[in-house]
Amino acid sequence: MFTRRVMMLMACGLLIVTMATAQDKKWSAEKANEWYAKQGWLRGSNFQPSTAINQLEMFQAETFDTATINRELGWAENLGLNLMRVYLHHLAWEADKAGFKKRLDTYLAISSKHHIKTLFVFFDDCWNDTAWLGKQPAPKTGVHNSGWVRDPGTMIYTHPDTMKVLEAYVKDVLTTFKNDDRILLWDLYNEPGNNKQFGKSMPLLQNVFRWAWEVRPSQPVSAGVWNDSAPFKDLNRFQLENSDVITYHNYSYIDDHRHTIDTLRKYGRPLICTEYMARRNGSLFQLIMPMLKAENIGAINWGFVSGKTNTIYAWDTPMPDGKEPQLWFHDIYRKDGTPFSKEEEAFIKKLCK
Repeated sequence: MFTRRVMMLMACGLLIVTMATAQDKKWSAEKANEWYAKQGWLRGSNFQPSTAINQLEMFQAETFDTATINRELGWAENLGLNLMRVYLHHLAWEADKAGFKKRLDTYLAISSKHHIKTLFVFFDDCWNDTAWLGKQPAPKTGVHNSGWVRDPGTMIYTHPDTMKVLEAYVKDVLTTFKNDDRILLWDLYNEPGNNKQFGKSMPLLQNVFRWAWEVRPSQPVSAGVWNDSAPFKDLNRFQLENSDVITYHNYSYIDDHRHTIDTLRKYGRPLICTEYMARRNGSLFQLIMPMLKAENIGAINWGFVSGKTNTIYAWDTPMPDGKEPQLWFHDIYRKDGTPFSKEEEAFIKKLCK
């Protein structure tokens, strides 16, 4: 009994030492602010080409649509955007490691041609739990993000080897692109705890930071806070205490968004809003974007071109007839390049240029 207790204590001590050693690789606030000062004002969108319903359809070889990506990023460049947030999925890597990384490089070459940097996202607790390789589902008429998939989802509880696969995935991608200046930042985990996962997401959140520290890319790493309610308290604390740069989501009116900014300023690190802009909620370009620019906070709205993700429809308001809503929830352009609002487009161009 004594020997087993000693061994357990030694193991716990080793884990603490390992985490402490890894955390030593977190950027200081001074380094983070020095890095941010060189970037200029960051502004962009969460980007999914209009022909892809989810992360897998975007990056699988059969549906990797470089023509659409090039065309739509050209519109982003013309609008004055300089950053896109792009989601990945480990299943695409697991099926074709070399091909997946080659497609990431191709995407980066296209985005760089348009003077746009990229913020890649590894994991995600949002929307559908089941993901599969191959042909992806067709959009459900009038339903917001009907085909978006979590990564890894609850398979992490049912497939014992999942954590090992995810570690290999993160370390391989980070090692390959760790010094690539076309990548602005690594967003390690989108909305951990969503879909009522709450604290169940903590082990993966802790691990992905540890894996990133072990590689220590030249770019900063972060995981954005998005929900300040009690069930997310521990997750939020971990995210804020371990991110090189503070990222966050806010889809609310300007007063609530201002409160979020004031709350996060106390960490003394650069701020990037990685999700905002829901017109029905009063989170509008005309209100939020000037505030973020004045505060030198990165501004990344949800959605760029209306397509298979159906994000012109609100989260909780499906439209079974599939008609275009009078007020789009997200997105800026239609597939033909015409904007939802010419006035809104002109406003963004003026603010960006």
